[in-house]
Amino acid sequence: MQFLFLGSGSAFTVGSDNFQSNMLFISETGKKLLIDCGTDIRFSLHEAELSYLDITDIYISHLHSDHVGGLEYIGFSTKFDPRCERPTLYLSQDIAVELWHKSLAGGMEAIEGELATLETFFRVHPLKPKGCFSWENINFNLVKLNHVDTGFLLMPAYGLFFEINNQKIFLSNDTKLCFEELIQYYQQANLIFHDCEIAQFPTTVHAHYQELAHLPPEIKQKMWLYGYQQGQLPDATKDGFLGFVKRGQVFEF
Repeated sequence: MQFLFLGSGSAFTVGSDNFQSNMLFISETGKKLLIDCGTDIRFSLHEAELSYLDITDIYISHLHSDHVGGLEYIGFSTKFDPRCERPTLYLSQDIAVELWHKSLAGGMEAIEGELATLETFFRVHPLKPKGCFSWENINFNLVKLNHVDTGFLLMPAYGLFFEINNQKIFLSNDTKLCFEELIQYYQQANLIFHDCEIAQFPTTVHAHYQELAHLPPEIKQKMWLYGYQQGQLPDATKDGFLGFVKRGQVFEF
């Protein structure tokens, strides 16, 4: 099993040297599971010598455009290309309820001869908020995150915890550093992929490098960092991390 970072940058990364942090699982049989589908997806797939033709399964962690903004491209392209079937879309029920009406319907509802729905373009597989889904004999467990808290509601957002070949892996997607809430996953995981801001003026909705640098050494030593802004990167290995993920980097499991 390969795990390819199509990009490792933040939502507003500019330029072809990096793209938004969308990833791709590639099984030994050639099946591909896209983890999030942001606005850069046409370009990041092209740089990896791939296209919508290769995408049959998609997981969506939350509704920010760097995670769902490319679904219109995938949906239209696969629907009107007779070589394609509808991709399967895995996402939590609370995200599924809002994805169509709040993110996609404006551009995708009206097609020639009919009013479309989310199911017109995707095989929708809604998941319970603490549920899981199985892909290529891997069970992906949803981990509820604190990404954006308005004070009135917590934006639905979910990371993933899974096991491949006896290796337990935690993928944070986008989250604040909530140590007490996530410590069980930090401790259980053999490998962690964690989003990480490096900006001078933090947004407060992601874990910042300066926060992560204070994690216990036994956690940092199994943690890769991604989702960072452009600019000079800190010396992550010197600070005890595995490093910053680069665009196009592949991990073998």
